[in-house]
Amino acid sequence: MSANGKVSVATMWLSGCSGCHMSFLDLDERLLDLSKLVDIKASPIVDIKFDQMPEVDVGIVEGCVNNDEEAEHLRHLRDRCKILIALGDCAIMGNVPALRNQFRLADCLTRGYVDTESTQIGEIPSDPVLPQLLARARPLQEVVKVDVSIPGCPPDADTIWYALTELLAGRMPQWNERNLKYD
Repeated sequence: MSANGKVSVATMWLSGCSGCHMSFLDLDERLLDLSKLVDIKASPIVDIKFDQMPEVDVGIVEGCVNNDEEAEHLRHLRDRCKILIALGDCAIMGNVPALRNQFRLADCLTRGYVDTESTQIGEIPSDPVLPQLLARARPLQEVVKVDVSIPGCPPDADTIWYALTELLAGRMPQWNERNLKYD
């Protein structure tokens, strides 16, 4: 808990579209209610740097793990939070970024950097500062322990609100046809 008695939260996004964070922002006025209960200590929305990640009660992660840097950041957050939430289908099962798993990594890189219609340089980047792609895109639970999953692509604001308020009340969210929507 924060010094003010609120639940401390950090969010991060990995390989994905950031749609889950946009759905989080779609809580609209409920963000004001949430701000009475939680302190967001780190998030791409508040632009805190990875090396400044504080210890928090809850970590919320969207996106799957696609490279070594994302794996490191995810492990770091897992070490610094009590509860880790996989937010959205990319975090839970890889979803769209994991479509590359049906191909060899070398073939994906060649298609993306060499054989594209817009290729000008025609070589795969190899600068040592670039994160190295993993052989496969991986859902969070293949890298760290996940405590709660909030499904959806992206989950809508009502689903996120339900999950967060259940957790804040000390209950695990129970998913059923009433609180999950797949449009």
